[in-house]
Amino acid sequence: MKLSIKEWEQKLKACEDTELVSLLNILSEDERVGAKKLFQTFSKRLEREEAERTRLKLMHTYEEQCQAQGKALIAGVDEVGRGPLAGPVVAAAVILPLGYMLSGVNDSKKLSEKKRDALYEIILRDAISYSVHLVQPDQIDAINIYQASKLAMTEAVCSLNVTPDQLLIDAMEVPLAIDQLKIIKGDEKSISIAAASIVAKVTRDRYMQELHEKYPQYGLNSNMGYGTKEHLHALQKFGPTDIHRRSFSPVGELIKLTGSD
Repeated sequence: MKLSIKEWEQKLKACEDTELVSLLNILSEDERVGAKKLFQTFSKRLEREEAERTRLKLMHTYEEQCQAQGKALIAGVDEVGRGPLAGPVVAAAVILPLGYMLSGVNDSKKLSEKKRDALYEIILRDAISYSVHLVQPDQIDAINIYQASKLAMTEAVCSLNVTPDQLLIDAMEVPLAIDQLKIIKGDEKSISIAAASIVAKVTRDRYMQELHEKYPQYGLNSNMGYGTKEHLHALQKFGPTDIHRRSFSPVGELIKLTGSD
């Protein structure tokens, strides 16, 4: 007896990926309009899932190279918050189990807040070790943002509860006697760096939400400290606070013009 379109839909939704291909082969011979639509919908789902598997496999390339060299504790390291006018720069270091797969993991900037938050919880649950470090605006002003980013990364690595034997870092090196690989756009190419990117991003976003409670006039809950039109207008109206980076030109120029500090 031929399945109804509704029954086909339920069957396709419930099946495992391994079974989906054979079911689609059968469905492809069904001439009903509804069947053709189902075939197109689930074929596209299959293509997306295959593309995701391929992407995730490529994101293990650097980890697999390190593993082939005998490395077992591979830490991904990344930072967020270099560009904002307010708030800290935050770095995270994450050591994942070898061969660890996590669907959807990517550069944190490419993910929705909901997706980042969900992945963040999974990463913290499954990681062998993770650590975050914040460098505050006064220290950023004292040593510059590049050095502050490097310091945040260094301290994040040093705070891990196990010592990694390999670091994969997004476009930077740190002053530690650990083998390091600097990877441009590493948060798109390495699952370990992508995981660190997500942990750092969620940590900083939540911290900025807390700062918003203290300084609601700057809109930090939406701009996260970046120099949006709203934020710049608030700076002109209310002046800078102790969470603002005085070495960053919009803030520094405002202080010079108004004499505020």
